[in-house]
Amino acid sequence: MDDARLPHYRCTTSAGRRRRLWVRKLATAIKAAQDPEIRLMSGWLTGWGKTVPTPGEHAGHAMTGMMSPQEMDDLARASGSMYDRMWVTMMIKHHQGAVMMAKTEQATGKAAAVIALAKKIQAAQTTEIATMQRLLGRLPAA
Repeated sequence: MDDARLPHYRCTTSAGRRRRLWVRKLATAIKAAQDPEIRLMSGWLTGWGKTVPTPGEHAGHAMTGMMSPQEMDDLARASGSMYDRMWVTMMIKHHQGAVMMAKTEQATGKAAAVIALAKKIQAAQTTEIATMQRLLGRLPAA
């Protein structure tokens, strides 16, 4: 786990204007699950003498699953059903990136607590991906 991964997790919790109730509930659930993980990772970084990225830092855009500045701009301009579809699609991609990072951490990590968190993240986000893929079918086509 390094300081470059934290923006990946923060990106998930920052998107805003969902129209459908189930999309808002999903976003709230994701934020509730990831906020404690963000605090835990931030604490580790502080304890290791590393800089904790601020929520506004975008250094992580090159990571797998991170939205590009253009994607975030497009999302900011979207509304209604288009916003919901874009947000869910981006969150699927974002979660897939997190699962890849979690698998890498499990294979190469050295700290038992970090590896345990990676396992938890992989399991939770794999479940969330399946849920989002199923729910995506309930949204009107673009």
